[in-house]
Amino acid sequence: MFDRRDLADDVAAVRNEHAPDALVLDVAADFETIPPAAAEDLGLLVDGLSPASYPSDWLPGDAPSALVTYASSDFTVGMPGDGTVTWTRQTTPPTVLVKKRAEGTPTEFLDFLLAEAFVQIGTDAPEHFLPFFGEQYRELDRVVPLGPADVYQIAAALYDAWLGLQTRETFAAWESTQPRLFDAWEDAGQRLKGRLSTLPRAVARGQTSFAEATEYACSAIKHDLELPAPFAALDTQMFLEHGAEYGVRWAEKTFEKLEEGSDRTDQS
Repeated sequence: MFDRRDLADDVAAVRNEHAPDALVLDVAADFETIPPAAAEDLGLLVDGLSPASYPSDWLPGDAPSALVTYASSDFTVGMPGDGTVTWTRQTTPPTVLVKKRAEGTPTEFLDFLLAEAFVQIGTDAPEHFLPFFGEQYRELDRVVPLGPADVYQIAAALYDAWLGLQTRETFAAWESTQPRLFDAWEDAGQRLKGRLSTLPRAVARGQTSFAEATEYACSAIKHDLELPAPFAALDTQMFLEHGAEYGVRWAEKTFEKLEEGSDRTDQS
């Protein structure tokens, strides 16, 4: 199920700087969440396992089943929306996991994703949006008038944006120290630019859901791209400093304005 992965020299240098003890493993399958029996096999490769669990009252009654499992005492590695490379601190040392679908990912971009994981580990940020939001996840659910899957997607996006605010300066500094990884980071940002300015219009026309637009915009923050309203309000020092509380307030204000706009449209 798991094989140790060799790293390119520049990726290894990033690991040495940000997460020197991290173990990097290729996984012989794609997954959203690794089956518990397989996850336990990580115990053969690491020094220790410390499964995380969180209070059930952090979750609304209709929370997705994957989130309920993650909050429980079950050893849960990987969650929907994690992407090709994911990581966990539920092992000692931390473990970076590369999904099988990475075989179709361009080498330079995959190496950036690995380097990004090491930088994220080095921030000491929580590994998932649930401990980031904590008890405020119920408040997010309250202010977002959408279904549980959309609330999950928005929460994951907001957490990703908050992480991006912390990591993008490191990525930008690679221009002089790790130019190949810098180029991959910059190229990925350029690929996002095209749709950013049209996101509000696409949401208004029903071409893109609000949750999808939020995910797209929040992924652009780590690339230091200019965002349209209402997402530009997430690219702020206030969000970095106040985290989940700010994210919930942003969601509440945003949906209030969307509702006001809808009411004006209905009356015209």
